Amino acid sequence: MPTRMAINLSINLNKVALLRNSRGATNPSPRVAAEACIAAGVQGLTLHWREDNRHTRVEDVYDLCTLAKDRGVEFNLEGDQREELTALALKIRPTQFTLVPVTPGEVTSDHGWNLPEQRDVVAPIMDRINAAGIRSAIFMDADAENMKFAAATGTQRVEIYTEPYADAFGTADEDKEFARLQACCVEAAAQGLGVNAGHDLDLRNMPRIGKNIPEMLEVSIGHALLADALYLGLEETISRYLKVCAGQSVEAPTTC
Repeated sequence: MPTRMAINLSINLNKVALLRNSRGATNPSPRVAAEACIAAGVQGLTLHWREDNRHTRVEDVYDLCTLAKDRGVEFNLEGDQREELTALALKIRPTQFTLVPVTPGEVTSDHGWNLPEQRDVVAPIMDRINAAGIRSAIFMDADAENMKFAAATGTQRVEIYTEPYADAFGTADEDKEFARLQACCVEAAAQGLGVNAGHDLDLRNMPRIGKNIPEMLEVSIGHALLADALYLGLEETISRYLKVCAGQSVEAPTTC
């Protein structure tokens, strides 16, 4: 079994932008939040730029990508297959570009790419991203059988959709969903893919991943982390998330 290293934590700052947009002003600032995250020790920043601009805006992408490069942390740009997003990635050259399928009207991302059926959508974008020297990733459901199809797109990494595991955590289905996630990560690595994960990961369900999935390289966490920061403060919250990324158990705030 590979040696267990701490998983890199990339903080998704979309919800900071969403709160800012709700008042049509500049507070809270994604940049100020990003600076606080970097100061607290995170390894990366993530933004998902949607076509409707409901949270992240294109100027946020420029700003945080530049900040991440200046501060020596990674910047992960997420989004769908629209040409303006791929063109932006090729222009600003983030550390990583994660291609995520989007269903019109969805509240948040809720499924991975349907492969091999959508290979003709995914593979040409991966070719362009790879040729530019940007690390490529695609969003996939936790299905070990589909990792060979993911690898066939030319992507360098997969980001595994973890909501089914998170939703099952603490229930009779937890072990089944964790085993499915674990098997998917093992197979992804066997296919030569780096493994990321994201969606509904939090202080309660992350320690099991940190302890038992050595293939996991990075998690992108936004909603839960920023919600916990309302109770704990941002610096303390990040400290706890860094610990669970290393497989440690921590106290989680009582939220309801």
